[in-house]
Amino acid sequence: MKHFNIQSFIVALFLCLCIQAKAQDKDNPELRDKIKSAEVAYLSQQLNLTPEEAQKFWPIYNNYTREVEQLIAERRRNRQSDRKDDEAARRALNTEMDIEQKMLNVRKRYNQEFLKALPARKAGNVFKAEREFRGQLIRQLKERSAVNRNNRRFNRN
Repeated sequence: MKHFNIQSFIVALFLCLCIQAKAQDKDNPELRDKIKSAEVAYLSQQLNLTPEEAQKFWPIYNNYTREVEQLIAERRRNRQSDRKDDEAARRALNTEMDIEQKMLNVRKRYNQEFLKALPARKAGNVFKAEREFRGQLIRQLKERSAVNRNNRRFNRN
């Protein structure tokens, strides 16, 4: 139980730091760095990486992250594309499916790379830990946003 409490404290501390850095500004490099630091700390703790494992793992994970971010940017561009007629909508749908397939291919390829750097029990938890971190980050951002909305309403009165 102590392990869980320490883990929760570490995650909450890092997430609070991230949120304090103007969470609304997506182009804020300082915010991006804080989130990345929190993610590194969270994944390192969740995967229980040894220094040797971390040395092998992080370059692979950073490459994986870059590829995923490129696909996410491609998805955003596709979602912003004009879909006024059926043909344009069909093309956008096909592009979305292509992006999904590329994402799956990237995850499969990097799963194999993670297995080269980490024992299977740890490599098998990379994507799970990543999802958990992002889920906690999103929850914290939503909670912070709700608190800010409530504070603005309260301050108006």
